[in-house]
Amino acid sequence: QVQLVESGGGLMQAGGSLRLSCAASGRTFSTYAVGWFRQAPGKEHEFVAAISWSSDTTYYADSVKGRFTISRNNAKNTMYLQMNSLKPEDTAVYYCAARKTGIVTGPQLYDYWGQGTQVTVSS
Repeated sequence: QVQLVESGGGLMQAGGSLRLSCAASGRTFSTYAVGWFRQAPGKEHEFVAAISWSSDTTYYADSVKGRFTISRNNAKNTMYLQMNSLKPEDTAVYYCAARKTGIVTGPQLYDYWGQGTQVTVSS
């Protein structure tokens, strides 16, 4: 069982930066692939980024590539999403998620989810 708790969301002006954190409980977290998703009002979960358990593989949505960076620290059971050059269209609730095998983009393929953290970007 893995429990995930996100933090670091908030209100930011366009062009600014935020770093989201996802703290995990469970001794096997280091063996899980993890990802970030976001959900804007009235829309479905959108894949943002994912990272393999060893950090040797990362994958990004085209909409955030070059602006967002995903990373993890298995010793601290924590995953991060550094968000730079924020845009108003990045406004959403951001969720971290984990799964036992390789990274994928479909939210339905992730087994564990956090409660989400709100990110609001003003123009």
